[in-house]
Order: sequence, then structure tokens, then C-alpha cells
Amino acid sequence: MSLGPVMLDLQGTTLLPEERELLRHPLVGGLILFTRNYESPEQLGALLREVHALREPRLLVAVDHEGGRVQRFRNGFTALPPARVFGDIHAHDSRRARRLAEAAGWVMASELRAVGVDFSFAPVLDVDRGISRVIGDRAFHTSADVVTELAHSYMLGMRHAGMAATGKHFPGHGAVEVDSHVALPVDNRRYEDIHSEDLVPFERMIGYGLAGIMPAHVIYAQVDPQPAGFSRFWLGEVLRRRLGFQGVIFSDDLSMEGAACAGDYAARAAAAVDAGCDMVLVCNNRAGAEAVLDGFKPRHDPVLHTRLARMHGRHAVSWESLHHDPHWHQAVAAVERLAEDPTMEFDF
Repeated sequence: MSLGPVMLDLQGTTLLPEERELLRHPLVGGLILFTRNYESPEQLGALLREVHALREPRLLVAVDHEGGRVQRFRNGFTALPPARVFGDIHAHDSRRARRLAEAAGWVMASELRAVGVDFSFAPVLDVDRGISRVIGDRAFHTSADVVTELAHSYMLGMRHAGMAATGKHFPGHGAVEVDSHVALPVDNRRYEDIHSEDLVPFERMIGYGLAGIMPAHVIYAQVDPQPAGFSRFWLGEVLRRRLGFQGVIFSDDLSMEGAACAGDYAARAAAAVDAGCDMVLVCNNRAGAEAVLDGFKPRHDPVLHTRLARMHGRHAVSWESLHHDPHWHQAVAAVERLAEDPTMEFDF
């Protein structure tokens, strides 16, 4: 059985009988985790061993684990600082900022890999313009060049830990105030302005080997009337053809209000895939997920499985072995001090 184009979630910390059946559905290819699925590293590791045993090839397991406001697993995991911390350090010591960003990417990825998570939806490649509250300090910087520099370092850390990176939110969420979780934002800038600024981190990171990209539920009204995640222009013409991206395109959550314009859940999934998404996420709405599995009829894509398989994590060590690794202790000490007090002067 190959991996399907749908990513679902779970209700709690254990796998329910009906969830076993959902995860065996041929349209399912992935599982996304949330805080409600976590009690401890040991519990999470056991849950994911059970998930991995359900089918072959095993399902992709993902999580939003950026650091700062967006870190799903806390107790037992290293507290990660928001991306902006590295941007602030970059202002007076760019080399140190890059080293710390790489260390944070490695710590994040190595801990997740040790419990069986394949990848985190990170890093954020949005350029912060002081407008978007939902982005804010999740962005590395206000400069596209600095965002690229630090995101590249962060991705290198992830790669060393055996994790592929997913950049978001293409082509840029930083210029709209509205949160796409609760409404549909509209960005009225011209394509030329977006291309010269917000697209820069995505284009350069693709050149560095970025494996995944998540588009924004944002309408760029002067470019296309559809949100980017449902736009053949943004995904097919710009991302695939002009930027040459060959990795996986993940939809943002189809349960978000910014996706409602595409219709019911099955219609949203169909619209996202027709526009160019490889895998669609349906989170926090079991009825919506079941509607997608019942009503969504994707076309056969012989390239899909190969793309998705590249997102599987590599060379994970056990949680116990990781905690005996001197490099992990050194990196964690630096990252934890950074999370506690970003102004503290120390080296790594």
C-alpha cells in the first residue's frame, strides 16, 4: 500500500479502534500530532510505535514544533525559543546567530526523531512586517536576506538530525493582519513586490534543498482570486515552474476559516490537490476528515509516493541514547539559556 494524500489527527494520547481503521484507509498517508496527544516522551514513543506498525510503508508523522508560541510538546522536551530571537542576535553577531539557529534546529529535530516523529512543519520563512499577529516572532526577521540566512542554518541542523524541512507559509503571510485560522486574509500587493521580497527566502531555500513547502490560506488579490493553497498559478506556475520546486507541497489545515471559501471538506481537498498540493491536512474536525475520505476522489499520481517517501525521518537514535550524547547536552544548554533569557551573552 502506498502513502495516500491525506494527513489526519488523533483525539488523545492513545490510539482508538476507530482511529486504527482511519489510519489504514488507502487515502491516508500521514498523521499530525498536537499537544492533546502528548503526556511524556515515553508515552509518545509507544503511541508512534503502534502507529508505525499499522501499515507498510509506514505513515508520515508530523507536528508543528517551531519553538516559542508553537511547540506542541513541552514537559520532557527542550524549550525552544521563537525564531525572532535568532534574528535579534543576528543584528550584532551574525555568526553566533547562525550557530545557535543550527543548534536549535538540531535539538528540535533530534528529540522528535528519538520518539518517532518524521518531521516538524518548520522553519517559518515569512518576512515579518510588524503587521501579522499570527506570524510575529515566529518569523526570523524583517529582512528577507536574514530570514534566508537563519532558516538555512536551522535547516542544516534539522538535516544533521535526519529530518527534512518544510518552509511556510508560501508565498508569504507576513503582510496581512488577519489570522487565516479565523478569517480569509487578503494581501493587495503586486506580484512584483511579493517576488522581490517575500519569495526570496522560498526561492533560495529551494536551491538549498528544501524538501517541503506549505502555502498560505491568503488571497493575493492582484495576482489570483484564489488563496495560494488553492491556486494553480501560485503552486503550479510559480512554485513548480518558475522556482523549480520538486518537493512536497502540503496544504495548510483545511479546517481553518481561510479554507472555507473552497466549499465543503471534500471540495476543499479536491481544490487543493487540483491546484498542486501533494498532501492535504484535515485537523481538529473528525467529521470533516471522514467526509474527505468518503467523498474525495484524487487522481492517480505516480510521483506522489516518491515525493512523500522523502519526508520519512532518517537515522534516529533512542531517547536514552540521545540523552547520553555530549553534543546534545551542549546544544540543549545553549538553546535553553537562549529561551530563558535571549539577552544573555554566552557562546556555543
